[in-house]
Amino acid sequence: MSADPVVVLDRVSRTYGGGVAAVRDVSLTVGPGEAVAIVGPSGSGKSTMLNLIGTLDRPTAGRVAIAGHEVSKLSDRRLSALRAMYIGFVFQQFHLPAGFPIVEAVADGLLYCGVARRERTRRALAALSRVGLGHRTDHRPHELSGGERQRAAIARAIVGEPPLLLADEPTGNLDTASGGAVMDLLRELHTSGTALVLITHDAEVAARLPRRIEFRDGAVVGDRATGAADGAGEATTGFADRAATGRGRGPGHHTATERR
Repeated sequence: MSADPVVVLDRVSRTYGGGVAAVRDVSLTVGPGEAVAIVGPSGSGKSTMLNLIGTLDRPTAGRVAIAGHEVSKLSDRRLSALRAMYIGFVFQQFHLPAGFPIVEAVADGLLYCGVARRERTRRALAALSRVGLGHRTDHRPHELSGGERQRAAIARAIVGEPPLLLADEPTGNLDTASGGAVMDLLRELHTSGTALVLITHDAEVAARLPRRIEFRDGAVVGDRATGAADGAGEATTGFADRAATGRGRGPGHHTATERR
């Protein structure tokens, strides 16, 4: 695996109308296979930060690069392809379509990668087995528990084997036991080589990841190792002198449109 960063932010700011600065002059890197918790009070800029890393929002100033691809230099179509190929998203709300078997919801995670239908289904079944739902593939979301629905959402996020997984309060709607099982799964994905960036208000959840970044008033006020076991990756902070360079096919190879 390349040692180049999966995420590079260089003096990034995001200001909205009326001069509201949601993110202010943030520089950090996330290495391949690294697991990072972003913590901070409500309104501190955590979600804006995740949207910038996920290329769902563009910075007002500064540079964002994902797997070596500088976001500001990409057209909307290539940016959509970058998200489809390199980034998986897990949200507090499961966003599983009602009335459809979860295998179809998971397979839809590959729609924008140009994968044939039969291969999408095969990969979806494999992803569901990986998260412990191989026996529930034909069930609809309403037939699953909250923990199972979140695991299905994680399967959809990882079905394309992205190098970066972004999770926004993934245990927020779950009971303690289900939330613990989801965190065990996320840590397993991390130790297998997936970089993980997770937003949480839960100090216990943050303590289970090896790096903790604290946000307040749109700025990073702390970035430290937690002492949690780190199965892969190496914590780095600040803007790396090394340029992040992509590996394999770049986003320009995709022509599918984005409908997320």
